[in-house]
Amino acid sequence: PQPDVCVMRRPRTLHVIAIVCSAFGTAILHVSPARAQDGARASLVAALDSAAREHAAHAMVAGVSVGVVQGGDTLLLKGYGKVDLQWDVPTPANASASYEIGSVTKQFTAAAILKLVEEGKLDLDEDFTKYLPDFETRGHRVPLRRLLDHTSGIKGYTEMPVFREIAATKLPRDSLVTLIENEPFEFEPGTAQIYNNSAYFLLGLIIEKVSGQSYEDFVRTRLFEPAGMSASYYCSESVLKPGKANGYDGSPAGLVHKRPLDHTWPYAGGSLCSTVGDLIRWNRALHGGRLLSPASYSAMTTPQPLVDGSTLGYAMGLGVGERAGERVIAHGGGINGYLTDVSYFPDRDLILVVLQNSTGPRGPGALVSAFQTLLLGTEPPPTAVPFSGNLDALVGEYAGPARGTHMHMTVSRDGDQLVMTVNEQNAARPVHVGNDEWVAGGRRFRFVMANGRALELRMMAGAAHNVLRRTR
Repeated sequence: PQPDVCVMRRPRTLHVIAIVCSAFGTAILHVSPARAQDGARASLVAALDSAAREHAAHAMVAGVSVGVVQGGDTLLLKGYGKVDLQWDVPTPANASASYEIGSVTKQFTAAAILKLVEEGKLDLDEDFTKYLPDFETRGHRVPLRRLLDHTSGIKGYTEMPVFREIAATKLPRDSLVTLIENEPFEFEPGTAQIYNNSAYFLLGLIIEKVSGQSYEDFVRTRLFEPAGMSASYYCSESVLKPGKANGYDGSPAGLVHKRPLDHTWPYAGGSLCSTVGDLIRWNRALHGGRLLSPASYSAMTTPQPLVDGSTLGYAMGLGVGERAGERVIAHGGGINGYLTDVSYFPDRDLILVVLQNSTGPRGPGALVSAFQTLLLGTEPPPTAVPFSGNLDALVGEYAGPARGTHMHMTVSRDGDQLVMTVNEQNAARPVHVGNDEWVAGGRRFRFVMANGRALELRMMAGAAHNVLRRTR
């Protein structure tokens, strides 16, 4: 295994002692370590299964296939609900159904880029136009690595209103490239982070140009086959694949057939299909050092800072963070009709995979959260640190680009408590955790100060580091 990949070491077995009281005195019974472990495992498996059943029973969930593997122990590998609602077809009990995995595709694209770097065919610090010289960057220099971590500043095509008009239409890929390059950059490369499907579309084109293979063939021969992923493939809107779950979208009337989408467009950012078993194999191969060199793996899983030194929570096709004090490497996926959540906990060698064939208010994150609570314990609330500064210096209006929108943040105070309102709704009362940083609802906020007054507000969550500048 890679030096920075921790393999779970089981704790020493403890003898469980049961004290039994009766009319004839007290007897001490020694329960064997094996029986105690077996009983604890059985209880855990039952609890995981119960959580999955409850999730799949939700009216806005068609079906799910799940995998929970810790070390060499497969705790759960099972399907629930339906892969086809119209024909009432149950999800295969062995979790063998395949699903569109959406943006989980991005880690495969990142690994493909890094393999080409290892071969000396790409340089992460070169401007990406060395490989796509016809792309108009409007004078911006964009190192290749800035495409991988969503810090390029290029406009995301999935947030363009015009994309809805072509989403179900098959056109030359150059059509989308033209749309992308005609849009102004949202920020100077390396100064902020906004989740960006355009960057991964361009990365797919680079892989094809440099390797001489189609993206589909490169991923199949260089990643799927070495990892033993025989059930994974490039998705198609027209080719029938045995065992593939049908996708459904949520609507006010309930679940309906998914909206059409041509797989010309999700491409290297979201067009792969896979199964729970294959994604477990992928995690084993990737984090076990069988696909990338130690240097490449470290680059893929280590976020690089912005040009001003600000830290990020996203590396290359993977989010990196903590849950209940433990490091987690994870990514979700969302595409018409399907939602995906895949996470890996290095310190426990724990893999969690949830594939769902429906979108809507009940996503796989809810089930993954339930699994994590059972396996890791409850996430502790942030520890509040008294704020010794001047709250009035933080109060004001802030605005800047965010994914698909222009964000407006109002910061006010209620006594000694800050109140933050995004786009005039969703008021939050953040907790100060030190160093001018605040936490609320899974998001972190940091004020950038100058001359005793906040000039910027940074909002950080997952693959987002939004820079909001004071407007008032």
